[in-house]
Amino acid sequence: MDSVDIETVAEIDLDDPVLVEGLPGVGHVGKLAAEHLVEEADGELVRRVYSEHFPPQVTVDDDGRTALANASFHAVETAGRDLLVLTGDHQAGDTQGHYRLANAFLDVAAEAGVEDVYALGGVPTGELIEEYGVLGAATTDDAIEELGEYGVEFRSEEPAGGIVGTSGLLLGIGERRGFEGACLMGETSGYLVDPKSAQAVLEVLEAALDFEVDFESLEERAEEMEEVVSQLQEMDESVGPAAGGDEDLRYIG
Repeated sequence: MDSVDIETVAEIDLDDPVLVEGLPGVGHVGKLAAEHLVEEADGELVRRVYSEHFPPQVTVDDDGRTALANASFHAVETAGRDLLVLTGDHQAGDTQGHYRLANAFLDVAAEAGVEDVYALGGVPTGELIEEYGVLGAATTDDAIEELGEYGVEFRSEEPAGGIVGTSGLLLGIGERRGFEGACLMGETSGYLVDPKSAQAVLEVLEAALDFEVDFESLEERAEEMEEVVSQLQEMDESVGPAAGGDEDLRYIG
């Protein structure tokens, strides 16, 4: 197998498509958001991307069937702009792999006629939160101005250390290749999988791209996570401060 191998599953036929990326990261915010889009809009699998830079493993489904680690593209038609949604269970395990895969992802996007890229992810707050803001970064001043109208915050030198991994490279390499890009990052504690943060990010994306998606299943997952958090807090209170207080939550999930 080549270092990156792109499998064509179906032809891509989308109207003025936008690339939407959501791979694993802080709070799994981007991954949750991307998978929710695919599931709710009945997206069609169009590409699989395999790479020796992914972990050396296969997934096993409920029936015992295996599948080599990969990232996938789904075509999603909406009432607004169509979406080419990139998601998967892994990011590259090394720097060279990140660059190679980001270029491969952009190759697929270019083939599909994409000119705009939205990378979705989370930014950690280090504490449990109730109101979920969305931070942004973009490759153009026009994008910053437009996303600001939808409530996205652009804070000086945040996130600290910049945007790493696929989300950062899709913007950085994408700009050099002629794509316009933005990253939407939902605030999240960083302790647990965060459906509420994923919903906050998707609400901004809805407004920016003029489509609608149902949030019922995300809201149900959010309620489940709230129950988990409540149980953890009760356990923490029962054992007292010697166990480390809220700091113990950083090791969950």
